[in-house]
Amino acid sequence: MEQHKKICYKSSQKALLPDSTASQYQLMPSPSKHYSRNRHSGVNSVITKMIKIGKNIQGIRDHVKLGPKLTETVKGKLSLGAKILQVGGVDKVFERKFDIRDDNEKLLKASQCYLWTTAGPIAGLLFISNNRIAFCSERSIKVTSPSGKLLKVHYKVMIPLGKIKRAVEIENAKKSTRKYVKLLTEDNFEFWFMGFLSHQRNLEYLQQAIHQAN
Repeated sequence: MEQHKKICYKSSQKALLPDSTASQYQLMPSPSKHYSRNRHSGVNSVITKMIKIGKNIQGIRDHVKLGPKLTETVKGKLSLGAKILQVGGVDKVFERKFDIRDDNEKLLKASQCYLWTTAGPIAGLLFISNNRIAFCSERSIKVTSPSGKLLKVHYKVMIPLGKIKRAVEIENAKKSTRKYVKLLTEDNFEFWFMGFLSHQRNLEYLQQAIHQAN
């Protein structure tokens, strides 16, 4: 049985994974202690399971080195593209994955990238609408619920644009070719994205969306 769970940004340092258990988890910090202080939480064990699956994905432009073969990465992208076509485009994917019911909310841009967690990067799609920034993992993962039931879930994050202070570019101190996009929220949560096919263009688009919302 496949279910979809999401981490929704709230105006506190907790995020809710809405399911029957109504458990709360802390959001994930930045990719390196060189940039910010790490904050840990009980969700790390779940994310570690996600990364075991993610080891089949090869990083884009040397951002991440997880996958054994480029062909596997290509197949993964084709598979994702097929799913998008099946449901009628990225707009439909966005609406279904995040239960968008507001007719006034419009998807502005969708890009493949990685979201960094304490256990490593997760491949997926970043969505930018006129109301929010959202991320959904490319693959579902298997997790065990507190009741012992095995579930397949997608890792999701949603952040209202009005709650984001800024988006900035951060370079890896040891390797300048590795660049990240850091989103900083009003109560100082950080979300780190990387591996964009067009890093600068996505950074500018995020900055523009945040500026218009604020």
